Amino acid sequence: MPAPNPPVVSVWHAVIAYVLGTSFFLYAFIQRVSPSVMTENLMRDFSINAAGIGILSSMYFYTYALMQLPVGILVDRFGPRKLMAGAALVCVTASLLFASSNSLFTASLSRAFIGAAVAFPFVCTLAIASTFFSATRFAMLTGVLMAVGMIGAIAGQAPLRMLIEYSSWRTTFVLMAAAALVLSGMLFVLVPRRPDQSVADKPTAILTGFKAVCRNPQSWWSAGVGFGLTTVMLGFSGLWAVPWLVSTRSFSATQAGAVSSTLFLGVMIGGPIIGWFSDALGKRKPIILTGSIACLVSITLIVYGGLHSATLLSILFLVYGLSAGSMVVCFGLVREWNRPEHNATALGLVNMCVVGSGALMQPLIGWLLDYSWSGMLVNGARIYNESSYNLAFSTLIATTVFALVCALLVKETNCSPQLSDQ
Repeated sequence: MPAPNPPVVSVWHAVIAYVLGTSFFLYAFIQRVSPSVMTENLMRDFSINAAGIGILSSMYFYTYALMQLPVGILVDRFGPRKLMAGAALVCVTASLLFASSNSLFTASLSRAFIGAAVAFPFVCTLAIASTFFSATRFAMLTGVLMAVGMIGAIAGQAPLRMLIEYSSWRTTFVLMAAAALVLSGMLFVLVPRRPDQSVADKPTAILTGFKAVCRNPQSWWSAGVGFGLTTVMLGFSGLWAVPWLVSTRSFSATQAGAVSSTLFLGVMIGGPIIGWFSDALGKRKPIILTGSIACLVSITLIVYGGLHSATLLSILFLVYGLSAGSMVVCFGLVREWNRPEHNATALGLVNMCVVGSGALMQPLIGWLLDYSWSGMLVNGARIYNESSYNLAFSTLIATTVFALVCALLVKETNCSPQLSDQ
């Protein structure tokens, strides 16, 4: 069945809507990685240890991950415009709450609200891409969206650290609230309304689609690859890479943030290129297999290679990021193994597992660090030695192996829909 033509919306209106959606996704990534460059500040101000930092940071991921399937259903039913504008307003309130927090409970609560709010831009922006652009451009637009997110992750590393050092982490989050307020208004005014779709008026059909997606094993194998390949990005570079580099490699916080950000740079470059290459090759499985193997080799060398050179570590972080860019293929796979009317739900499932990796790994690594802590304190903050990090980071090797196993179980689609009437 030929794909329906996109609704009549001017090209520039569609582009503006897509750019605003990607801007919100960029903002989400800055929020996502921000704790990684202020761990010492937070540990000192809230009198918490590594497990406390892991819990604080992971609250974002818990609510983000849990919201993905509901977001998919809401987008299918109501469209992206009002959902994104409202979510940005929640970011305003939550960022101000975080900036004024004086306890771990309040800070964690605010991070949970931020995570729930920024759960919307990824699926909403893909809904904009699939509604207002030709279907032949979906893979490219998905790769570009992921690349923009990586720019946000890079901005949330060394640049954000410099802003925090110039002012304070509390002032920085007041500025984050102001940015979200501006973004909310622009989203509400400039994103076009979605044309009526019959599925939006059929809650029963949407729930049926949810069950169909979850009962399809290929949905879960695709999601498993995405989960495994992003544990390092979210659980390591997203929080623990900077303190690891500072403690065990004697880097400054700014230098460590710069090295860590090269992983996000790799994903930013690799995502669009690998997505394009997969489409051009007409294959999915060889791409994720190769990416999983390369990720396993590079993270093993990073953690256990004993390297102290910022240049060599930056290269390995970059290689991991380039290889992890293959995770964008998972979104193509899950679309091709599910019916088109279930696309938002299927995409939400994969994204739930992708971001769920951060929710799992950040506190798990923090718990393992505290379990093996030697007792060293500097300015009231716990300092962990290399053996503690080696134990904690062994979980990253395990999850990357898991991604490789899931990649072996994924069935090839040859970049074409596998169910009838798609």
